[in-house]
Amino acid sequence: MGWTILLILFVILFFVVTRLFIIVEMREEVIQERLGKYKKTLTPGFHFMIPFVDRAAYRQEMREQVIDVPSQTCITKDNIEVSVDGLVYVKIMDAYRASYGISNYIAAAVNLAQTTMRSEIGKITLDDTFSEREKMNENIVKEIDEAADPWGIKVMRYEIKNIRPSNDIVDTMEKQMEAERKKRAEITNSEGFREARINESEGEQKSQILISEAQRQRRINEAKGRAKEIELVATATANGIRRVATAVAKPGGELAVKTKLIEQYIDQFGKIVKKTNVSVLPTETANLKTFFEGVGTLQRHTKHNGAPSAQQNTQGGN
Repeated sequence: MGWTILLILFVILFFVVTRLFIIVEMREEVIQERLGKYKKTLTPGFHFMIPFVDRAAYRQEMREQVIDVPSQTCITKDNIEVSVDGLVYVKIMDAYRASYGISNYIAAAVNLAQTTMRSEIGKITLDDTFSEREKMNENIVKEIDEAADPWGIKVMRYEIKNIRPSNDIVDTMEKQMEAERKKRAEITNSEGFREARINESEGEQKSQILISEAQRQRRINEAKGRAKEIELVATATANGIRRVATAVAKPGGELAVKTKLIEQYIDQFGKIVKKTNVSVLPTETANLKTFFEGVGTLQRHTKHNGAPSAQQNTQGGN
């Protein structure tokens, strides 16, 4: 009997102590009610409460919370069904309004996010849903934040996780993408071939230009060389003639010129005689040669006729 009474007293004491003191953690705020009415908001720390009079009505999480928005079916502007899900990030800014302004702010945020997402998806086509995610996220955040302001909730951001069209649409899109890739590949190949042909023609053109320039420069150089050679020869010839004329004008110069001409004449005459069988002699030499040839002929004739005559003379003498 005594132990039973002691146990009852211990339970009553524990109940009173737990009702008398309350500890609020750093990450939360507690709404205190007294006799069913709002008394105050308890911040993190140690607080006293009157048992059976005060109570901790609501505990609100003051950190930023991540709420998963379930997947739902939406219709795009071009009447294509897509399944869309996302994440909404919210934070309680006012624990009093979050406690008394709405019964369940998490469910309200999820439903509002889904409604706003369906509205935004219906404004754009399927192709735009993949390229305008950032814009849709901003619009959804703006719409939810305006609606959640009376609840003391601040929507930090919204992120679309997945946009999944139906299987038939996926197959069609894959075929379209494959065709588009082939088209781009063919265009790239044709552009590469065209660029190669252009480069080859430009290279050939530049090569021909360089060759023609080289040939033109070579002809110019050769012409300049010949002109310089002719100029030098003409200058040398003029200087030679000028010197010869100066030498001829001096005493004995005329005799030296005649002597030089005779030497050249003899030299050329000797070359002509070596190359031909014709005997070319001066007039006096030719007459002398004819004289000797005539004397030789007479002697041979005399010898031929004189031998019998001598024999006859001998016989007559006898």
